[in-house]
Amino acid sequence: MCYNIIHFEIYSNILGEIMAYEMLLSPIKIGNMQLKNRVVMAPMLIGMGDFDGKPTEQLMNYYVERAKGGTALIITEITRVNDFHGAAAFAQLSMSKVSHIEPMRKFADRIHEAGGKLAVQLHHPGRQNLGLCIGTIPLLIPFQNIKCVKKLIFKVVPKVGPKLLEKHWCPKVYAPSVTERAKFADSKMKAFSHKQIVNLEKDFIDAAERLQKAGVDAVELHASHGYLIQQFLSPYTNRRTDEYGGSLENRMRFLLNIIKGIKERCPGYPVLVRLTVDECYSYIGKPGVGYDLKEGVEMAKRLEAAGVDAIDVSSAGYDTFNYWLEPTSFPVGWRKYMAAEVKKNVKIPVLAANLIRTPEQAEQQLEEGTQDLISLGRPHIADPYFVNKCASGHPEDIRRCICCLYCIQSMEEQAFHGSHTLCSLNPYLGHEGEMDKITEKVGNGRLVVIVGAGVAGLMCAEVLLRRGFNVTIVEKEAVAGGQLNLADKGPGKDKIAWATEDLMTSVTKLGVNIKFNTEATVEMLKEMNPYAVVIATGGVAIKPKSIKGIDNNNVCTSTEILSGAVKLENKQVVVAGSGMTGLETSEYLCKDGNHVTVVEGKNQIAPGMWFQHVDDAMQKLSKYDTRFVTGKMLVEINEKGVVVEDTKTKNRSEIPCDNVVISLGVRSDNKLYKDAKDMFERIYVIGDADKTGRIASATKEAFETALKIK
Repeated sequence: MCYNIIHFEIYSNILGEIMAYEMLLSPIKIGNMQLKNRVVMAPMLIGMGDFDGKPTEQLMNYYVERAKGGTALIITEITRVNDFHGAAAFAQLSMSKVSHIEPMRKFADRIHEAGGKLAVQLHHPGRQNLGLCIGTIPLLIPFQNIKCVKKLIFKVVPKVGPKLLEKHWCPKVYAPSVTERAKFADSKMKAFSHKQIVNLEKDFIDAAERLQKAGVDAVELHASHGYLIQQFLSPYTNRRTDEYGGSLENRMRFLLNIIKGIKERCPGYPVLVRLTVDECYSYIGKPGVGYDLKEGVEMAKRLEAAGVDAIDVSSAGYDTFNYWLEPTSFPVGWRKYMAAEVKKNVKIPVLAANLIRTPEQAEQQLEEGTQDLISLGRPHIADPYFVNKCASGHPEDIRRCICCLYCIQSMEEQAFHGSHTLCSLNPYLGHEGEMDKITEKVGNGRLVVIVGAGVAGLMCAEVLLRRGFNVTIVEKEAVAGGQLNLADKGPGKDKIAWATEDLMTSVTKLGVNIKFNTEATVEMLKEMNPYAVVIATGGVAIKPKSIKGIDNNNVCTSTEILSGAVKLENKQVVVAGSGMTGLETSEYLCKDGNHVTVVEGKNQIAPGMWFQHVDDAMQKLSKYDTRFVTGKMLVEINEKGVVVEDTKTKNRSEIPCDNVVISLGVRSDNKLYKDAKDMFERIYVIGDADKTGRIASATKEAFETALKIK
């Protein structure tokens, strides 16, 4: 148990220095809205609304749980103001009609009862939309209560939608100007007419008035991330020649007209603007495209002059996606300089996300004067109770977001399947209204033995302990973590270790018994006489015997490289496999002066991997002379190098090298399960031991398995 004791002591020492997080927990006002602390839930689409944009019970439960967790201000996900050309997702909120007022009032009342304030983010996607959504939302609204229609659309859309988009057969999307096709949105574009722009300004103003009537505390205008308002602001997407295009004054006209209208229609109503202050094209080697921080700060100053009550500082858009929603490798607080520059130039409150993951970091940025309020997006998904854990003096209990981006990936993937965003570390997400049932004490102290202290085993243990079971984990290694002890070794991947650390803190406090350095056997398990057994033995690296020379002395696995068991320096190295582990291993090798050639059997690098991780890895590898060979299978390894075979022509060629690193994934290590499955009435296999996959699939299966044991 020494691993977790050390972790707890470190946090205790930090607590002694930070104490009460005085600034973080101090009150502040935005306009006439009083907030009890400086923590804001940043807007993120969650996918729990209904076709007509009304909040569902599940959506309200989700946000209410964050308000109960102590967060002062909840800012909702994107909320459309126009159903016909302003839809961005099937399951988003809407304030396009008078009929939305009462459902929103119920939502606001529930947030208030939970001790929080509510702001709604008004939004239009502009060119950053799928014509498919635009066409189907108006169609589906009248049939939203017919379950078979929902089921049908979510069966049809994933199959038909991509083909329609590919052929540009979907309804047109509207934008300030016709430009190059937007990233992820392949529908044809049509420029708004002057009359349509004026009408859309009114749509925003009308929606804000409805929010005020519903008792919502504030409105936020989404002028960020490549959506419509920000499209007007950017010279890259706004190429109009009328009064809405050209100069900064003209490009801001659409937004300023909306603000003016809200201020006139809703006197005293707090207005926030989420503003991309730098489109970040310089970060991807395109300086001069769009606008930079200097012009972004000027926008913020003009917004203050227009009566805006707070600036919510953000950055980037879809073309520069990783500088808006950062992968794991980005350092915490990397863009705080943006918020600091805005704060130097305005007197109104400034809030910003700034990749903040700990209360210590949040407190420090407030003390430095970087910003006035701390905005947390993904951290609120991972842990709804961030603030309460700070206030109670137990920040070590916070489940830190590891920036794995599965929330973003799942939101995109689930949007067309009728489901919602998921989280790798919080399988309770979406079950907020069922927490009493999930944590019901049904275990009565009965023993469950879990074999393996990887993330699956630890998550399963946590849920079982909360349900009143007595849990013993048997782990063959000296520390917990399993495969994550390798995943966190790549450059910039240290956040991955938080997953293990935080789960260990949780299960230790809940009273788990862990037997480290212990190899589980069937005989041992039978002797322990458990009520149930859960096998979470993970996976082992694949070394295909079909590759001639696979056992040569110049061959190792990515596991051996990342664990430090094998050290290579200044060598010519072939890495077989371009999955994320292969790419991260390649960067690891490059940093040690090796010259790397990546060999991939598919015709593309990192097939099936989420694009953000691939973009991040490839951008870093581009700094080295890394060579990529695709469409080639490794068939032989010898002392001079490797032989590869073209997957189409079957022609063979040689690649000279000193060493070969095999990174072809892992296979399930389920021997113990196979040996024991007939020996116990209740035995389960989870995580990589069941089916190899990502952290999210392991924790989800662990969660669901723990609920099966009754």
